Amino acid sequence: MLNRLRNRLEPLLNRSALSVASRGVSPNQLSLLGFFATIAAAIMYALSSHATSANSYFIMVLAGIILLIGGLFDVLDGAVARLTNKSTKRGAFMDSLLDKVGEIVVFIAIYLGNLSSAFWCLTAISLALLVSYTRARAESLDMPLIGIGIGERAERLLILALIGMIPLSGAIQIAVIIVSIVAGITIIQRVNTVTHRL
Repeated sequence: MLNRLRNRLEPLLNRSALSVASRGVSPNQLSLLGFFATIAAAIMYALSSHATSANSYFIMVLAGIILLIGGLFDVLDGAVARLTNKSTKRGAFMDSLLDKVGEIVVFIAIYLGNLSSAFWCLTAISLALLVSYTRARAESLDMPLIGIGIGERAERLLILALIGMIPLSGAIQIAVIIVSIVAGITIIQRVNTVTHRL
């Protein structure tokens, strides 16, 4: 879904990517920065339950902001690779792997921070991995699924980050439930698309 917005913002994204590239930052470095930002946000989610009520909300907002920054790095790495002709299979593989590891760690951290139940965290992780699997399996059959579905990784992390910043008890639990629903719908959309193309 965000791919449509990304297409509209492509000129701005390209300018930003070229600016970053001119400073000697490589796509792989951006991927690592995005991964470390995601892990930093996860650590904050895990530790939020040990803080006072006021500090806990501040930590949640900070975690959400860092998660969004990590998402920005994740968008920029592909743009830099494309514009500087530095796209490699190894880089694409590592980027995808780091994305999945980071997302899994975030949901584990949310559980460890008592921000959501084990059931919903496991559901969100499972469905998120199935979203990725349907795309990978379809691509192995020469059927690209880029932009198919309402809940790709960027959308899922955006939901977590933004809803987690709402000063509402149980906000992250609500976000995890929404992420699970959105991921489930995405799987159905992708399965439907693939079966119609076969």
